[in-house]
Amino acid sequence: MCGRFVMARASSDLVPLFDVDVSGDSLPDPSWNIAPTRPVTVLIDAAPRGDDAGGPPVRRLAAARWGLVPAGSDGPAGPPVFNARSETAAEKPMFREALASRRALVPATGWYEWQALPDGGKRPVAVRLPDDEVLLFAALYEWWRDPGAEVGSPSRWLLSTTVLTRASSGPLAAVHDRMPVLVGADVMDDWLDPEAEGDDDLLQGVAGLSDEIAARLVVHEVSPDVGSVANDSPSLLLPV
Repeated sequence: MCGRFVMARASSDLVPLFDVDVSGDSLPDPSWNIAPTRPVTVLIDAAPRGDDAGGPPVRRLAAARWGLVPAGSDGPAGPPVFNARSETAAEKPMFREALASRRALVPATGWYEWQALPDGGKRPVAVRLPDDEVLLFAALYEWWRDPGAEVGSPSRWLLSTTVLTRASSGPLAAVHDRMPVLVGADVMDDWLDPEAEGDDDLLQGVAGLSDEIAARLVVHEVSPDVGSVANDSPSLLLPV
């Protein structure tokens, strides 16, 4: 999966669509050219605490940095870790603990890939479902605490996420070899469940079901303007 995607729906539209209990502050506006390190919207099911402990999970809609920042790291330095391979995530120290208990979904209405051409060049293409149906990317998340921030400061805690990928299938297979792990509504509760055992079996089971969604994907060439993060408008999705 390349490092650009689209979320053309307002965050408020997702609340009834995915039975959200708590909607966070400063959720991202719609964007047609989301790049790594930018804020993205994530869906998370969190186990309740305090007097509500033992109750059903609370579904939260929150803003997160696209590019995972592990809890024990020095912070958001270096190249952003915006993708994680589903085939090896359960083995990698950076992703293993997040897979076990910090799983999320990133809503999107499409993404971009750059297709290699026989002459050595590349062309950008948009990948989406018909009628701008919302896609759900399987993701992992982490909380990183800034040791230099004061207690109570909004910058003390950073929520970050990475999107899981797998081998492409459906129409996309002729364009690019990787795609996000696409999660259907029928398995989203299992993926988000904080009580479910987050292991390789769960991940591979969810990743394998992506084929059904991938078969419905529509792919078409778009303008090279998408290559610049300074460009962000619905026109980026127009076929050329």
